[in-house]
Amino acid sequence: MLRTSSLFRILALCLLAHANLAGAQQSKPSDAPPKLERLDDSNLAPVTPAAPAPRANEPKITEKREGGRTTEVKVKTGKSSYTMKGSNPAGGSSSGDASGSTLRAPQWTVGEFDLNKKKKAASEAAADKETAPVPPPPAPAK
Repeated sequence: MLRTSSLFRILALCLLAHANLAGAQQSKPSDAPPKLERLDDSNLAPVTPAAPAPRANEPKITEKREGGRTTEVKVKTGKSSYTMKGSNPAGGSSSGDASGSTLRAPQWTVGEFDLNKKKKAASEAAADKETAPVPPPPAPAK
């Protein structure tokens, strides 16, 4: 048992000596500021901010105005769209009265139908046939 305790003492002494040497090698940083270099700005390209990329779900807003007053606002976001319309207040009421409110509920666009779709397609096809060049006559057979 005496042998292992002396072995531990020697090992601990070596570790302390090694730690002392490592601590002595580190130097204290100086109080002087670090030396800085000047950069030449003449050869650098000017920095311009990039335009933001359009988002897919960004709403599209269209406003209609009459006499500086907004009368109708159409908002389209993705597949859904709605319209907000203002109402004309009564003649004697002001905008702050309960009867003078210009707000109306939004009108959601549920579905749009094009009843003249077949007629438009037929008229476009007829216009294409009229403007198509006439093919040359076939060559005579010998």
